[in-house]
Amino acid sequence: MFRLTRRRLLTQTSLGLGSLALASISDDSDRQLLAASQQTEPHFVPTAKRVIYLFMSGGPSQLELFDPKPNLTKLHGTDLPKSVIGEQRLTTMTRGQARLRVAAANQPWGTYGQSGQVMNAHFEQLSKVSDELCIIRSMHTEPINHDTAATFIQTGSPVAGRPCMGSWLSYGLGSMNQDLPEFVVLLSNGGQPVPSRYWHNGFLPSRYQGVQFQSRGDPVLFLSNPAGMSHENRGRLVERIAELNRLKFEQVNDPEIEARIDAYQLAYRMQTSVPDLMDLSGETQSTLEMYGAKPGEASFASNCLLARRLAESGVRFIQLYDRGWDHHSDTTSGIQGKVKQVDRPCAALLADLKQRGLLDDTLIIWGGEFGRTTYGQDRGKTFGRDHHPGCYSIWLAGGGIKGGMTYGSTDDFSYNTAVDPFHVHDLQATMLHCLGIDHERLTYKFKGRDFRLTDVAGKVSHQILA
Repeated sequence: MFRLTRRRLLTQTSLGLGSLALASISDDSDRQLLAASQQTEPHFVPTAKRVIYLFMSGGPSQLELFDPKPNLTKLHGTDLPKSVIGEQRLTTMTRGQARLRVAAANQPWGTYGQSGQVMNAHFEQLSKVSDELCIIRSMHTEPINHDTAATFIQTGSPVAGRPCMGSWLSYGLGSMNQDLPEFVVLLSNGGQPVPSRYWHNGFLPSRYQGVQFQSRGDPVLFLSNPAGMSHENRGRLVERIAELNRLKFEQVNDPEIEARIDAYQLAYRMQTSVPDLMDLSGETQSTLEMYGAKPGEASFASNCLLARRLAESGVRFIQLYDRGWDHHSDTTSGIQGKVKQVDRPCAALLADLKQRGLLDDTLIIWGGEFGRTTYGQDRGKTFGRDHHPGCYSIWLAGGGIKGGMTYGSTDDFSYNTAVDPFHVHDLQATMLHCLGIDHERLTYKFKGRDFRLTDVAGKVSHQILA
């Protein structure tokens, strides 16, 4: 562990806990001092300062998006060879099917950019920035169900209870701002459930937990003052509560009390910072049109624009969950509909960050928890695809990633990785590397063991680094 904790700060400097009361924190000099103390030195020079993780919840089909297999057209409707499946598990939804028949991807494909990136032709806008993308076709995982797979990619373990990516980064690198959380979450669309434990701090101190922002209504739940309470009165109330917490801290020396003081103070500061940040009405009409966003609208487009604003404001880890990618039936039209929803906002986010000089030090991750099967699910007149952890596609951009390249490949059926397999732990290790962190050295001792995000595995994929 290499983080300078608040407790250490308070014992090693002339700042006492009392000086962190709300009134004094509003002073710019105190804020700068506290900010400097909370930022820690990385293990080596980073290429990224922050992460925007565009999580496509439900498992996007690689066969319809970034991994074309034209030879499957002539095999459509034939049995998928058992040798291809090998010993991989099948879900209970297709285990009992009489036949597992190849389902060709009924999507148009195109080749784009100077790098010749291949993707679904419905990506009309993303294809224009294809030279910024590193498309990884050999991603793979172990869990075969949504919750365990999403938990695995977020925390490094399929079993709930460990800290997620954003919490590890907050713990390892500290804050870049004093008026916003280090880790923010935004949700869009309906579909596969996204429980709050996907942004939980696990066994790390609670100050590292993610905070969900809402695109409409109260930006953060319970952020507004109760009826009859002014902002000034709430500030005095928070300060009195902090004094009681400080007395308790002197008695028991529990770091969670420090986290509680932080939380109250941050919530008070967010009453001013968050509403302004979430208000898109100040954006130019051309910017809103570029994203396809509308002020007050809870959409993936609005969330992508908010992600850019959060990045500008110094938020370390910004996680967007877009639900609705779980296509067990009618995969063709389902994929087309989702591509239409995310195409313009994703392309706009990349272009907007680049023209503002932020893409070079912002790591973008796009992808889901697993892929989909080559064989179709029998769902009446339409076909769907079942869960498939054996291989799938994601893309990365910015933050030290080599753009305009495709990494890894799958077999002829897009059922197994063939060249340069890229595991969940490899993604985590590579992400941490871009942020200047050695994934084997970022640890936290819990119940007698040094835990880390990558558990006991993971390797940095230097081939995809710029």
